[in-house]
Amino acid sequence: MTEIRTYKYRIKDRRAAKVLRAHAFQCNQVWNWCVAQHRDALDRYKAGAPKRKWLSHFDLAKTFKGYGREIGLHQQTIGSVCEQWARNRSTRFRASYGAKRACGWVPFQRQSRQIDGNSVWYLGKQFRFFGTKRRPLPGSAKGGFFIEDALGHWYVCFHVEITSEQNAANGEIGIDLGLKSFATLSDGQKIEAPRLYRRYEERLAVAQRAHNKQRVCRLHAKVKNCRQDFLHKTSTELAARYALIAVGNVNAKQLAQTRMAKSVFDAGWSAFRAMLKYKSGGYVEVDEKFTTQICAECGSIAGPKGQAGLNKREWICEDCGTSHDRDVNSAIVILSRALSAERPVLESRRAA
Repeated sequence: MTEIRTYKYRIKDRRAAKVLRAHAFQCNQVWNWCVAQHRDALDRYKAGAPKRKWLSHFDLAKTFKGYGREIGLHQQTIGSVCEQWARNRSTRFRASYGAKRACGWVPFQRQSRQIDGNSVWYLGKQFRFFGTKRRPLPGSAKGGFFIEDALGHWYVCFHVEITSEQNAANGEIGIDLGLKSFATLSDGQKIEAPRLYRRYEERLAVAQRAHNKQRVCRLHAKVKNCRQDFLHKTSTELAARYALIAVGNVNAKQLAQTRMAKSVFDAGWSAFRAMLKYKSGGYVEVDEKFTTQICAECGSIAGPKGQAGLNKREWICEDCGTSHDRDVNSAIVILSRALSAERPVLESRRAA
């Protein structure tokens, strides 16, 4: 089984940022032109046109034929921008890359770049990057992109097609995601939440009151990197230990609209589930409705209900008399639902 992975390296030379920002500005102009064509088509439709005519990315790229030399971009880069815009046109992300100040992005194809050791050549300019000793770049690298972060640092990313190894892990586990305990496993283990944002919250408040934007960006980057490190290490460990991982489909977007928004964003549930999905050989998302109220032993709905019952972390089933930890019981119910609903699908996938 083959999969596409992204290898990311930081650009060494700070002087390269000026060149890459100029390329990113032109990519932004191409994107905005695609947006203008979309709005023109919509206006024609509203004015009584016989049918709505959307331009495909082939049509958009064709109108830019020979224009790359004038704006200082490779022609394949223009085609990649048009393709990405056409892919995101009908989604909520279609206007996300047209702001006055956005992080730079310059896509490229395999034919438009050359790699020489720890350097990549684009449009005759050399960009050196770190990290090849720690993570060597395979020779099967395809296209990729240059990207800028909020601190103004530039990175080069390559898409690499690799053959994924068969996961030798066995066993099954259910996971209940939470705020106090980041994850509770069905075997009783609890992974405590690092609460990284709360750790740096006071420093962020001081920097914001001082209007020190650079300091604020650095602190946010610190929190982001620490969170990514924690999520990667935790997801990798679980994927290596268990062949089947069942996770509750907690609605982070809905909870982010409550007073728990800071803690929900700090937890990173969505990123954690995405990591488990591509790292694990068997990943299942289960409806977690009533999982905290259903007894894992007898199946009766006897647990604490409503907002008044949120403080009850342990309860005893009135029917069978079993004592439950609220989160562990929820994880066990999530696993049992995954085994009963997804077992035939998982077996067919493994057989294939």
